[in-house]
Amino acid sequence: MSWLQKRQTKFWSYASLYVLVVLAILTAINWLAQRHVKSWDSTANKRFSLSDQTEKIVKGLKQDVKIVHFDRTSAFTQAKDLLDRYDVMSTKLSVEYIDPDKKPMVAKSYGLRSIPTTYVEVGGKREEARSLTEEEVTSALIRALKPGERVVCSVQGSGEKNFDDFDRSNGYSSLKSLLERNNYKTRSIRLIEKPEIPKDCTIVLVAGPRFDYLQPAVDALRSYFLAGGKIFFLLDPPLKMARSEISENAALLKLLEDLGVTAQKNLILDTSGVGQLFGLSEVVPLVTNYESHVTVRDMREVATAYPLARSLETKATSIAQVEKLFSTGSNSYATENLSSPEIRINPSKDKKGPHLLAVAGTSTGGTGGPEGAKGRFVVVGSSGFMANSLIGFNGNRDMAMNLFNWLSADEDLISIRPKDPQDRRLSLTRSQMRLVFYSSMIVLPLLVLVAGVSVWWKRR
Repeated sequence: MSWLQKRQTKFWSYASLYVLVVLAILTAINWLAQRHVKSWDSTANKRFSLSDQTEKIVKGLKQDVKIVHFDRTSAFTQAKDLLDRYDVMSTKLSVEYIDPDKKPMVAKSYGLRSIPTTYVEVGGKREEARSLTEEEVTSALIRALKPGERVVCSVQGSGEKNFDDFDRSNGYSSLKSLLERNNYKTRSIRLIEKPEIPKDCTIVLVAGPRFDYLQPAVDALRSYFLAGGKIFFLLDPPLKMARSEISENAALLKLLEDLGVTAQKNLILDTSGVGQLFGLSEVVPLVTNYESHVTVRDMREVATAYPLARSLETKATSIAQVEKLFSTGSNSYATENLSSPEIRINPSKDKKGPHLLAVAGTSTGGTGGPEGAKGRFVVVGSSGFMANSLIGFNGNRDMAMNLFNWLSADEDLISIRPKDPQDRRLSLTRSQMRLVFYSSMIVLPLLVLVAGVSVWWKRR
């Protein structure tokens, strides 16, 4: 082989190698671009970003998940805007778009009744999203991932809040819907009739009882906790007003003292004025001070509100280990005047904040629960923060679900959840509309005309 032929062979060898290297680099960049999409959402309510909870669940997937969306091909764009954000977040998740008119047998195998419809499949389990929103798709994902049933049993019979009550201030119907969207079932139990906790109760909810618990009911709660049960206590201050009288519930408070929690006989008043910006009263303390517990760790920049709240104190006990969750600000006061409808603060008598409003505890004694699980409890000095009127306020929904998730040992679900898009329409009164009309249609054009005439007059 001549010298020229060797040189040409060497040249083509290097050229081929360079082409292969460039193709490999372009392939790697394309793959990274598909699997690691980065975007910047500048909207005020992060409308085009998935929530912390969704991101936490999808990135933590340990098994393959498939999302199947049925609709006409021409309508896929709307679904892609949302579901493609799930797709690029994890290699364990895939999304398939199916037109039922083009694949009728596939649609029939799913039992499709209407479009658009979205299903989430994990293994052999299939859950339907009630609508094409992040909240519903993520809820379907949670239901598909979590095996077994989680049942929240609400104690009734002593004036507690009720899951079937639609009353704005006292009803828990919105909480019931929220729990069911997050893979919980709800039911009521009456310890006053049968002082025994059913075995299928994952969490027992004691939501603001107005009347005293009998000792057998308290003993049932104690035995349930020591056997590994989970209890959510919501205790309102013992108000002594005509239509809002609440018993002190000595037997129940004694159980809490044995667990290391003392519920004070007071009412917390917020004088910071911040709550009034949200339309809240002084008797609805606004909380932004959170501890390091896993339930509140992600709530650092989120405010929550607690109507008609009482403060708590903690102490060491041999039965349970207690951790603080959150407190009111320094501009709050605790008044012991629980019988007057007038809100008056006496700085010389009323104790200044911060005041502890919530704690979480774990049993330190026997482990009689399933697989040695220890009992857990949460105490909040207000039952109204989960009522229909406030469950949707700012971070209240996240706080409620984080506490339920911790009690049911679903720590992987504790986070900030999907929010509904904010209604950012501009609402104007009739006088404001007249002001906008005259300023834009008359005043501004006149100013431009005057400025033009002034310039012409100086240059003529």
